[in-house]
Amino acid sequence: MIFVSQRVRSPKAGLGALAAASACLLALSACGSGGSSGSGSGSGGTLTLNETDYYGSAPQNTQIQGVLTECANQVGGVTVVHHELPREQLMPKLLQQASSKSLPDLVLLDNPDLQQMASTGGLVSLSGAGLSTEGLYPSIVAAGTYQGQLYGVAPGVNGLALYYNKDVFAAAGLNPPTTWDELTAAAEKLTAGGKQGIAFSAVGTEEGSFQFEPFFWTAGADLKTLNSPPAVQALTLWKTFVDKGWASKSVVSWTQADVNQQFAAGNVAMMVNGPWQLPGLNAKTDLHFGTVPIPVPSASAKPVTPLGGEVWAVGHSNPAREAKAVAVVKCLLSAEKAAEWSKDAGYIPSNQAAAAQVGAADPQLQAFVTEIATAQARTAVLGTAYPKVSTALYTALQAALAGGTSPQDALNQAQSQAGS
Repeated sequence: MIFVSQRVRSPKAGLGALAAASACLLALSACGSGGSSGSGSGSGGTLTLNETDYYGSAPQNTQIQGVLTECANQVGGVTVVHHELPREQLMPKLLQQASSKSLPDLVLLDNPDLQQMASTGGLVSLSGAGLSTEGLYPSIVAAGTYQGQLYGVAPGVNGLALYYNKDVFAAAGLNPPTTWDELTAAAEKLTAGGKQGIAFSAVGTEEGSFQFEPFFWTAGADLKTLNSPPAVQALTLWKTFVDKGWASKSVVSWTQADVNQQFAAGNVAMMVNGPWQLPGLNAKTDLHFGTVPIPVPSASAKPVTPLGGEVWAVGHSNPAREAKAVAVVKCLLSAEKAAEWSKDAGYIPSNQAAAAQVGAADPQLQAFVTEIATAQARTAVLGTAYPKVSTALYTALQAALAGGTSPQDALNQAQSQAGS
């Protein structure tokens, strides 16, 4: 989801994080850029920059302050303070701050939100500031671009792949599926003894759209036409899983974190999820699993997954603050820091050469690396219209999987909703 995200992930802040967020909301001056008030100056002339993101769970929220501090030390004369808001509060808060010209110096945004944020005029053009994107995947550059200017860049990205339980597959004499037919057959065969074959998130948020888009796009569907025959084919596949009992009816309320818990507990044999789950799953020494690219409708097709992850952006303030903030972003995007962050957070480096090295060294990540080459930025075609279309899409998932509406009717309603 996403990232995280849920990344497009599902950030569930703990009590401490919620308390910090509440304090942040009650004291805007502490969470804004400081701007012209000069309140951002620390002792000894050190400039204090404020950073805001929605990371509410490990490993991201436990690692980010460390890498920010390292880059602040490298830039010199600056301290970066990390602030966290719950995912559902971040964009409303940032849009409010953009209207009052009080954005944080540094913002970490889910990449589909970048264009809406840039449209406010509150972000610094990173291309205008001389930031280079050489060596990055083109889709990653596209995800951070608005009206021809680069406003956000991701040091690492994520996507979705199919996780499978190696022990369960071996006992059933199955190989990991590569096509929809094989996926369907495996889901049916592995549903037994109170356990189900497959799990995914069809929750009524961006996470649901994010999880469905690999099937939607790989079938040949387009976000401009939500009710096309390929789109209906993809939703019919998911509805079959639920209607047959091969996937739980609870997928309409499961976040990606919930799906991961079901897989980790051995309740499902396969799941759709992202690389950020790897650190936690690998900590379970009794769980033997593998990852493969999202299965495709036919052997000749290529998986097309949504590009997940967050982008660094810089809020307008004053030239001195902006220059320091851009310098911190350049540090965060350096090969060394990007590789460090990707390893800690369970992401894939945005640099193509670095990503290839990661995939070659770690078989669990190879599926995700393979998919980046054909991944799509969710806003590449629709731009600032994407959130509305995504809402219509996950509403269709809910209607078809929980409400009993046919895939065709659910997507007809989605197309009408998206076009209204």
